[in-house]
Amino acid sequence: MNSAPSSVRSILSLDGQEIQFHDGETIYQVARRARREVPTLCYDERLEAFGACRLCVVEVEGMRTPVASCTTKAAPGMKVRTTSPSIEKHRRTLLELVVSENRQVEVNPLRGYASQELTTLADRYRARNGRFQGKQSGRSHRQDDNPFILRDYDLCISCYRCVRVCAEQEGDYAISVRNRGFATQITTEFDHKLKDSACTFCGQCVQTCPTGALADKKAMRAADAPGEIRKTRTICPYCGVGCSVDLMTKGDRLVGVQPAMDGPANQGALCIKGQFAFDFVQHEDRLKHPLIRQPDGTFKEASWEEALDVAAEGFRQVLRKQGRRAVYGIASGRAPHEAAYTMQKFIRAGFGTHYIDNCSRA
Repeated sequence: MNSAPSSVRSILSLDGQEIQFHDGETIYQVARRARREVPTLCYDERLEAFGACRLCVVEVEGMRTPVASCTTKAAPGMKVRTTSPSIEKHRRTLLELVVSENRQVEVNPLRGYASQELTTLADRYRARNGRFQGKQSGRSHRQDDNPFILRDYDLCISCYRCVRVCAEQEGDYAISVRNRGFATQITTEFDHKLKDSACTFCGQCVQTCPTGALADKKAMRAADAPGEIRKTRTICPYCGVGCSVDLMTKGDRLVGVQPAMDGPANQGALCIKGQFAFDFVQHEDRLKHPLIRQPDGTFKEASWEEALDVAAEGFRQVLRKQGRRAVYGIASGRAPHEAAYTMQKFIRAGFGTHYIDNCSRA
């Protein structure tokens, strides 16, 4: 992750404008803060700058060649040009080369959070002109039958964001890089399937991929479904961490989940449940009404009043037969304070024990 800048401030010239910066900031960080649109494909602000794609190059007065702004520290008195005819030509040529190696550039946005980055830059620089044609890189892992992550490496541009996020953010080191040049390949140890590796299926590699080479298989089930993709910000309900997520819907159907990169608790990270375990929302077996077990073992649909009366009687019977220590309450870590207070009051005042906890400690 990029280190936090210090409080010391200096001044540089950015496209003729004097800009203050903190000691430790890179030119790219200063340029972004000054609202300059410097392109990049290998940069993720959560990761250590890599300087691989070279799209973020800028001209610095006194330096013989353009420098990668993401790995070059800002210095007092530096005079930087983020754009010029030669820089723009350089960026367009690089993009044409990148595009020439891929099977396709246009991908469905359901593939992942960052999946449109290459498409957007290719359009911005009109790089899909076929000027360069020849050998393609990457080889998709079509034998990987895991239910969550599509490994469509025909679209890989070797930016290594997936490898870096797996190592730097998750600490899993489940994927790595082998070979060089056109033979470069993202792989697991011994080229096994993901489920046989150290992968925890958190999905961070999917969400940082700028081309959709790694894609969300579950979201892609709705790729051909009618309707626009809409995003709704909410909080993951699974535990007490409170990760921010964007629910993706088409019409009235939930089709996928993406992590909120600006979520204060998770900053783009999710676990396997928050990322992929959403099918229960619309599952046909989901209970919509209370059910009361009958003497013959079957269930009968009931009103909430009937169900609550049966539950209360069940507590009374346990209390009479087994005593107060036979009842243990576990509250949801996502419940509001009022519900948590009511729950502990129910156990402590109702049964006279301290047998009460919440799932966040589980």
